[in-house]
Amino acid sequence: MPLKLSRLASSWTAGMALLLASWGAQSQPVFNDHSPTWYAQGAVGASDAYAASVGVTLPWKQWTYGLGSGQVTGHWDLFASHWSSHTLRDERQRSYVIGVIPTLRWRGDQGLSPWFAQAGTGLAWSSAYYQSHDKLFSTRYNFATHLAVGTNFGARREHEVMLRLEHFSNAGIKRPNPGENFLQLRYAHRF
Repeated sequence: MPLKLSRLASSWTAGMALLLASWGAQSQPVFNDHSPTWYAQGAVGASDAYAASVGVTLPWKQWTYGLGSGQVTGHWDLFASHWSSHTLRDERQRSYVIGVIPTLRWRGDQGLSPWFAQAGTGLAWSSAYYQSHDKLFSTRYNFATHLAVGTNFGARREHEVMLRLEHFSNAGIKRPNPGENFLQLRYAHRF
């Protein structure tokens, strides 16, 4: 079931990105989601795994799309992570992960709301095959798919806090493909 859910989420995100890009209404943005950010992120995984990440988001120029009562914007999420997990031999495995995730963000109230929701799917590469007590990845290249909610605050709404659920797996390219889920907390700051 997790594999089907991962494929469904990946397909949905890719489909939405293509659909929105093809419709691409270039309206004027109401909220400044078009500034780059840097971020720090901590995560816990389902299998006694931990991750710490740093990264940047790079907006898709001035691209926006009106959807329902809000606006959709897009950005590239570039990250570097340090993962730590317990292996089958009860040793600590450490690996480094880098990746890029195209991401769509929806902000309500015609783009004025400080609250937002976002989704994205991208590629990640790991310095080692990920393993935990009960999982062993068969590839070092994997897909990273996330859903998130967050808010901006501060005088210029330059601060951002986000809660994310992210799934890493190879989407069935090679077996075994157990996948790993992370609950992530991110703080970002606009340049």
